[in-house]
Amino acid sequence: MIRIAIQSKGRLSEESLALLREAGIRIDELKRKFLARAADFPLEVLYLRDDDIPGVVAGGSADLGIVGYNEVAETGAEVRVVRKMGFGTCRLSLAIPKAQEYTGPSFFEGKRIATSYPNVLSGWLRENGVKADICKIMGSVEISPAAGLADAIFDIVSSGGTLVSNGLKEVETVLCSEAVLIARPDLDAEKQQILDKLLFRLDAVMSSVGKKYILMNIPNDKLAEAVKVLPALRSPTVMPLAAEGWCSLHSVVEERELWDKIEKLKALGAEGILVLHLDKVID
Repeated sequence: MIRIAIQSKGRLSEESLALLREAGIRIDELKRKFLARAADFPLEVLYLRDDDIPGVVAGGSADLGIVGYNEVAETGAEVRVVRKMGFGTCRLSLAIPKAQEYTGPSFFEGKRIATSYPNVLSGWLRENGVKADICKIMGSVEISPAAGLADAIFDIVSSGGTLVSNGLKEVETVLCSEAVLIARPDLDAEKQQILDKLLFRLDAVMSSVGKKYILMNIPNDKLAEAVKVLPALRSPTVMPLAAEGWCSLHSVVEERELWDKIEKLKALGAEGILVLHLDKVID
């Protein structure tokens, strides 16, 4: 049995549980408890506050955790980052009132900076030779300048809309973050084996994100050109058709490139193009 800590609520919690479901690991969310067990995999889920997860994993009360890398950096917990999860992307940035002119890191000399991430901020200030007063605030950091509590803020930024609505502008990105799978550094052999099985499933799910399966009929004399258009995990699949002079071509493409490639394939004479959802990719 292996224990994984995830956020008790919020978007990161929802995406973590959705990923486990896609990997065939189901937790009864209707009867959510502090500690829940999967019915079909040797795994327990421990629901915690996000800022508690790195310390709990480092201390050994949980073997694994899914948490934003920003929390790992802030706590300095001794954990292994096993995988970047590809969701929960954000950044830790410095922001100032939009009417002020930003002149570089020296702008913050002697300023009061409100933040929920004093350790990450203090590291950046040291690296840039800046002395500033750090005001630790938990929650609603963005209102600090307007309330006269601080001259600037250091906080999580996703779209930037919250900054704009509070009359602030982002001036320095200090840390780019996303959800990561962390592990205690001293997993025993049995738990490492379970982790390897879990990673096999998670990698299969994450490898399919942002990809589509595409198949079409293409004239044989255009096949070589079509293959140049399409990437593949190893090489495209080519199968003969009953109609003479034609074959069926199958491949996997990045969704962001899909329509550009379809236009090129249509120009080569491709017909009957089908685009299918890709559930999992197992190497």
